[in-house]
Amino acid sequence: MARGHVILSHGLESGPEATKVSALAQVAEHLGWSHERPDYRDLDAGRRPEDIAARLARLQALARAHTGPLVLAGSSMGAFISGEVAGHLAGGGGTSSTGPTLLGLFLMAPPIAMPGWWPTPLQAPASLPTMVVHGWDDELIPAAAVIDWCAARKAELRLVDDSHRLAAHVDYSASAFADLLKRVDA
Repeated sequence: MARGHVILSHGLESGPEATKVSALAQVAEHLGWSHERPDYRDLDAGRRPEDIAARLARLQALARAHTGPLVLAGSSMGAFISGEVAGHLAGGGGTSSTGPTLLGLFLMAPPIAMPGWWPTPLQAPASLPTMVVHGWDDELIPAAAVIDWCAARKAELRLVDDSHRLAAHVDYSASAFADLLKRVDA
């Protein structure tokens, strides 16, 4: 039986077989967690702000369908929706006899705010064990914004010498994810 379940959400210009979420899926499997990688490409094709709400609804439905331990993880837009859904689950109790027990959140290159796309900054719960991997040279999301967001939540932040795609730190991100899964499984 699996230790828990992980939902891995890909970025906007990506897919469920993307390098980073695939690496995280391997880690989850190795550590005895079940996992799934939803496909949001049908929603991303239009690149419209309103598609974020549809992404959120899809992830929230998947998360609520699970009972027992759950970890949400994502890259870029996938990180944003993972954090937002974590906020919805935590706001709704986060734990119930019929829904998931949200244990942790793993975010890679998370957009902290998306003016013109989403009305509020990222709303992940401060009480949830959260780990963030972000590139110092992220050309889309300034590292300073992520530092401030993590500081406000006392979230673990691992800054690396990389850009938004974190292409040089896929293995590092997978190792960090393993650290989070081991911590919340204890």
